[in-house]
Amino acid sequence: MGDLSDELHRLDLDGARVVVLVPDGTRSIPLGRLFAEVHDALAARVASLDVLIALGTHPPMSPAAIERRFDLPAGGWAARYPGVAVHNHAWHDPATFADLGEVPASQVAAASAGLLREPVRVRVNRLVAEADACLVLGPVFPHESVGFSGGDKYFFPGVSGPEVIDAFHWLGALIGTMDIIGRPGVTPVRAVIQAAAERIPARRLAVAVVVSPAGDEVLGTYVGTTAEAWAAAAEHSARVHVRYVDRPYRRVVSVMPAMYDDVWTAAKGMYKVEPIVADGGEVIVVAPHVSTFSVTHDAMIRRVGYHCRDYLLAHADRFADVPRAVLAHSIHGRGAGTYLDGVERCRVGVTLATAIAPEDCAAVNLGWTDPSTLDLAALAADEDTLVVPKAGEQLYRLAS
Repeated sequence: MGDLSDELHRLDLDGARVVVLVPDGTRSIPLGRLFAEVHDALAARVASLDVLIALGTHPPMSPAAIERRFDLPAGGWAARYPGVAVHNHAWHDPATFADLGEVPASQVAAASAGLLREPVRVRVNRLVAEADACLVLGPVFPHESVGFSGGDKYFFPGVSGPEVIDAFHWLGALIGTMDIIGRPGVTPVRAVIQAAAERIPARRLAVAVVVSPAGDEVLGTYVGTTAEAWAAAAEHSARVHVRYVDRPYRRVVSVMPAMYDDVWTAAKGMYKVEPIVADGGEVIVVAPHVSTFSVTHDAMIRRVGYHCRDYLLAHADRFADVPRAVLAHSIHGRGAGTYLDGVERCRVGVTLATAIAPEDCAAVNLGWTDPSTLDLAALAADEDTLVVPKAGEQLYRLAS
């Protein structure tokens, strides 16, 4: 970790066609300042510079939202970054993708310790496949499916086809959130991601960023290959973004910032605190601004509901046509549990304090409370309750 500008100037990118992959608005990072450094270090010496927003299956960002994300005034992109095109990953459009073959079933089985035994088709955004070099510019946090986010995860699932998106999320759900979130090193899910990423012909580089818990201060930038930069940043993130508490709590109240605009993203308020909730306890996800389960997958989530892993495995035939990324979200949002003799027992309760109606919450197997009635100060004064402001990025664990 050194001066970012110096590190960028040392990258051998003269005359290269470069694509910079960046996060959407659901990740905390001072992207405007950091991208300005990347642009100013590279623009004069590369053949072309494009920006690709790694949406996964999140909704596209509008031009106005993109300018805000990059700290630009309205209409300011062309003046600040002439000749630089910015693209949303159009995950829903088949023409978006280049087909890079497949990771064979034997390799997937080896990487996943036998949990997944099927080939995975590798399709990625054409901009990535046609570039000389790709530079991932994004933060690293504990992640429910892969251990720590960042690195090659920006390709898969960030700008990939649905095949890797489904395999990625489903494998993480099979392992179990509490067994993988914040786990250091190359997890089985990351091993599958790396196997897919090796099929990208472009050089894969990264500026892996560690931000303060508030998300407004850069604590470290790591530049190198995606694997090298990610590994260093993940080690740093483990020291910054994992908070240890001495005992479990009967109730944890996760107050979600506005950057999470549906339950699909706001569910981080559940699984980032699940490890410290006592058996039979409750997580309350407070997000009065949220009015839908998912901007993209709402109908599917309403059909499936939120259930533990064993329930969905027992009903695999019933949900065979549902994308496995949706099934994985269901598991992540509901947490650990069992399904025996036709009875589902989840370890903790999950209650939404959102703009979603109580009957809709009940229909998907979640609790409901009116956010306007919550007294956060009174809840914080309760010794059996932990209130987490700006929940979603820090992972909470028991100290022993």
